[in-house]
Amino acid sequence: MTISVKQAYPRSGDKQTIYLKYIITNPNIEVGDFTMYNDFVNDPTQFEKNNVLYHYSINHDKLIIGKFCSIGCGARFLFNSANHTMKSLSTYPFPLFFEEWSLDKKDVIDSWDNKGDIVIVNDVWLGYEAVIMAGVTIGDGAIIGTRAVVTKDVSPYAIVGGVPAKIIKKRFTEETISSLQKIKWWNWPKDKIASNINAIQTGNIEALE
Repeated sequence: MTISVKQAYPRSGDKQTIYLKYIITNPNIEVGDFTMYNDFVNDPTQFEKNNVLYHYSINHDKLIIGKFCSIGCGARFLFNSANHTMKSLSTYPFPLFFEEWSLDKKDVIDSWDNKGDIVIVNDVWLGYEAVIMAGVTIGDGAIIGTRAVVTKDVSPYAIVGGVPAKIIKKRFTEETISSLQKIKWWNWPKDKIASNINAIQTGNIEALE
């Protein structure tokens, strides 16, 4: 794969941090502008191989990541083929080995339970080695703690941690959260964001409204 250094590597001399959208090749993965991934263990351009797991095209499930997300080293997304079916008397994936057991190849997907897509909205921070399970949606501005295992949806601007992940607190008041979701600064043109960075960083929401 030929990668544009200017596009994929936003920091001069830093090959551990990339803008993800420029290295994605899988049509079932969508990543928004300025979403970054840092990996100090592996090559970050191998994100699809190392971080998006059990993501087989037969399921048609998607990983959708919005804009301005920050993804920590080793964060992983576990898709539906990791969910051995709970409907059977056995968790063993017999349909996967259709040749061994003389089963119909078209029933391979009966080996697992399909819980749906993984959706990470905008301005989400995923901590070091966090794990996001199939079917989970993480709302705008949420923070996922280090090595948390997220099995359920996370509301906007919530901070969650633990195994399984549970809410620790909300980042802001409900009034501020409501305002941020109306403003949707991440959808602004780049020049407008640039002129409002100080207000964003200092928490001056009045200046954004």
